[in-house]
Amino acid sequence: MKPIRVLIADDHPLIVDGSTLSLGKHGIKVVGEAATPDDVLPKYEACSPDVLVLDVGFAHGASGLDAASAVLQKHRQARIVFYSQFEQDELIREAYRLGGRGFVPKNTPPSVLADAIVQVHQGRVHFIPEIAERLALLGVGIDDSPRAKLDARELNVFRMIALGRTSQEIAEALALSPKTISAITQAIKSKLGVQRSADIARLAIRHRIIEP
Repeated sequence: MKPIRVLIADDHPLIVDGSTLSLGKHGIKVVGEAATPDDVLPKYEACSPDVLVLDVGFAHGASGLDAASAVLQKHRQARIVFYSQFEQDELIREAYRLGGRGFVPKNTPPSVLADAIVQVHQGRVHFIPEIAERLALLGVGIDDSPRAKLDARELNVFRMIALGRTSQEIAEALALSPKTISAITQAIKSKLGVQRSADIARLAIRHRIIEP
């Protein structure tokens, strides 16, 4: 399997070096680094990572939240894991509101960050239990959108169904058998609690996975 490609945005070289080394042991490849918030969008566009690992606090200038907003304005499908020593409730809530798919405190083991990257790369939302509990107490529900509930392949099939593609067309596009597409479609409907293709299309529009 190809390694997950990651861009790390952090202004602490030791954090970047340590994360690069530890993530490599989990099959995750750091393909770029950004030392300032202003560097994040250009570096993101230059290396097209699978996942952006982004600190919240930088020593000077804008914040990681500003950088995330800039990336998501141009790349709505960007997958972001916030990795920060700052764990104030308002920062966690804002990171989630902006579209962060995960939030990992820096005092957790490297394996926790690696797991978050893997889950987010697969299209899921990943918050460690302590952060998820704090979001719940803040009145913020964890995302129940198709992006959170489906893995990468299921989400791809979901999008094609929403666009009106037939099972045969999807099978040909993905080089899979119609039987496999049928099984994936059933899994999608089960996970999302829907029965009809029209329901899938409505969900896709509501969650901005396709344009109306």
